[in-house]
Amino acid sequence: DVQLQASGGGSVQTGESLRLSCRVSGVTLDDYAIGWWRRAPGTEREVVSCINAGDGQTYYGNVEGRFTISSDNAENTMALQMNELKPEDTAIYYCAATKFADHGLEVAADYRYWGQGTQVTVSS
Repeated sequence: DVQLQASGGGSVQTGESLRLSCRVSGVTLDDYAIGWWRRAPGTEREVVSCINAGDGQTYYGNVEGRFTISSDNAENTMALQMNELKPEDTAIYYCAATKFADHGLEVAADYRYWGQGTQVTVSS
């Protein structure tokens, strides 16, 4: 049984930082692409960042330079360091994983496993 457990969300002020973590069980991240997604109120879920074999780290939207995705295969965890947070970053954040793919991972349907989400709220 594969499980992804996200944590680290919270309420912060503009400009502050948060670090989201996701503990993965049931599969080893050595063979998996990982991604972080978010869904703001009233919007569709959108990809924030991903790591896929051979592609390195990819960032989407306005998070590049502020967010950093990482994985620790020894601990089977993944993380998203979020700096310089803005009110528009307010959303529920989800971690996701899927087998390495030979195509981009920008569509939610590309991911097989999902965490339960963790709320991030940024106040101005």
